Amino acid sequence: MKKLFTLVLVLCSLATSAQIMGENEVYLKGELIDPKFNGGGIKAFSDYVYGFIDKSKIKQAGRVVFTFDIVETGEIKNIRIVEFKDMDFAMEVIRVLKQSPKWTPASRNGKPISLTIKFPVEFKMRVTTKT
Repeated sequence: MKKLFTLVLVLCSLATSAQIMGENEVYLKGELIDPKFNGGGIKAFSDYVYGFIDKSKIKQAGRVVFTFDIVETGEIKNIRIVEFKDMDFAMEVIRVLKQSPKWTPASRNGKPISLTIKFPVEFKMRVTTKT
């Protein structure tokens, strides 16, 4: 009997976990339009992140929480790690974030604005056996 250990990526529902943080929202007037990633929102971005993470660099299950700004040009800036368990995992997610395509930035009254997003990424490891 051979045992085969396989890392299995478990997609977590980030659409409900990721948050657009708008502390200044109370003080601003006008219609806010959320940023878009490849025509979608946070779900499209989470699919992108999970699709481009190099799973071989993940050594243990864990969760990494980031905040980052989507600036007026649509670029991701000011990536900050809020919570992490495995530094290699955190660095891999940072690599993917830095290489991601531009967003369509958020806008207020038709003008692009910078917005901060809180974004969790979670991986679980599962051992499977084959006989």
